[in-house]
Amino acid sequence: MIQGYWIPVLHSHLPFVKHPEYENFLEEFWLFEAISECYIPLLKRLKKLEDENIDFALTVSVTPPLAEMLDDEHLMEKYERYLDKLIELGEKEVIRTANSEYENIAKFYLYFFKETKEFFDGFLNKKVLNGYRYFYDKNKLEIITCGATHGFLPLLSVNKQAVVAQIKVAVMSHIKHFNKPPKGIWLPECAYYDGLDEILKENGIEFFILDAHGIVYANPTPKYGVYAPIMTPNKVAVFGRDNESSKQVWSSKEGYPGDFCYRDFYRDIGYDLDFEYIKDYINPDGARVFTGFKYHKITGNSDYKEIYDPYIASLKTIEHAQNFHFNREKQIQNISLLMDKAPMVVSPYDAELFGHWWFEGPEFLYNMFKEIDKHKVIKAITPAQYIDMSYDNTVAKPHPSSWGDEGYYDVWLNKSNDWIYRHLHEMADVMVEFANIYKNSATQNQERLLNQMARELLLAQSSDWAFLMTTATATEYSVARTKEHIHNFFKIKDMIDNNYFDNDFFTKIGDKNSIFDFIDFKIYCTKQ
Repeated sequence: MIQGYWIPVLHSHLPFVKHPEYENFLEEFWLFEAISECYIPLLKRLKKLEDENIDFALTVSVTPPLAEMLDDEHLMEKYERYLDKLIELGEKEVIRTANSEYENIAKFYLYFFKETKEFFDGFLNKKVLNGYRYFYDKNKLEIITCGATHGFLPLLSVNKQAVVAQIKVAVMSHIKHFNKPPKGIWLPECAYYDGLDEILKENGIEFFILDAHGIVYANPTPKYGVYAPIMTPNKVAVFGRDNESSKQVWSSKEGYPGDFCYRDFYRDIGYDLDFEYIKDYINPDGARVFTGFKYHKITGNSDYKEIYDPYIASLKTIEHAQNFHFNREKQIQNISLLMDKAPMVVSPYDAELFGHWWFEGPEFLYNMFKEIDKHKVIKAITPAQYIDMSYDNTVAKPHPSSWGDEGYYDVWLNKSNDWIYRHLHEMADVMVEFANIYKNSATQNQERLLNQMARELLLAQSSDWAFLMTTATATEYSVARTKEHIHNFFKIKDMIDNNYFDNDFFTKIGDKNSIFDFIDFKIYCTKQ
């Protein structure tokens, strides 16, 4: 007898990075690593579950920038060359490590990357989104959207139309890539402000996810806490994160990923091996980077690391899946005693945790679904499926919040990044003004310019840049990207104001910042 429900949610997102002017560009590797280590391993496990006739249900956000990159022919061609390079390195490594203690792990990686390429070329037909579409159409995956460019909505809301555009473009992008509108949204950084639900409702969004305090501090206080959704005043369902199940997985110290048998993320042959040997497989400028060939397990807290054994690590994922299932089962059984309806436990995570940071994560998920199918005490479902059960849920106003450090907005507004917002706000005001002026009178060239202005504004609004400035990782690139989009926006404004067209400039930024080919600047109009 099913006593309650588990709602796993994976947030898949990367900022839009495309540099056709370079054969190799370091930040493009963010995407290629995620495809090889997270997205394809996950899709392979889902196909395996289907082949084994094991029931599963999973909710995954595929953000508009990620969907655009995964459908971009230029980037997918680069990814294929990236895979070929890793296979070439794998073949060299098998020779180099022959008859040594590293021989088996070198063979494992060669097989891993060859199998990845086979799945990419075969089942996915060279498009990662094909895998997501396959399971989405079979109702095994619930694909949800996000802000158009992951803009931090509370800090953009000084201009309502800036938020409206982030949501409208997101819905349009979802329809473009998945042939149907999204039911749910992963708010960028799970960040909510009072009144946002009205915009979501107007765009057909039925549910979103918040961190626990966004629900617990709602007004009025929800009777069931995070173990049942609430309904906003505008009738959008809100699902709250369960801290207990989340921490068991995402914590590198207390959670499963820190187990000493699992692969150590930081030890990589890109840093360990002789430069002359590895130089063709790291950044062309000579900067050492991760190659994905990591031969050591976590081992302990010291610098001493033992050789990684994928087989032992795989067995450990079974043990951890059994433990996670046992804990969810007991948790749900205890909660159900206090509720008059079946409880739910919502476990949201960054998708990149599963495979990138925690290499064995996709295998853990596979084993968790097997445990659920075997015991049939709890059931994995999606938020939309829970809503369809027609429970009478509390109407309450969610508390403004985020899932960032300290739970509110500090990560995206502090002395490291506060300089960006006066530009973003001015750009949004200009965009609304121009949309109202030119909505019925734009020439063909003006329309092209205005559409690119909208792209530059959206790209500048990405919360990734502010986040990376705060964490002081890829700071130089984040600052450069923000300034680049600001510059492009005002260069285009000058072209419109002074009635000229710089074709070379426009072609260059159009090729590079080619996101959202469907965009229409009129989404910024406030006048009918």
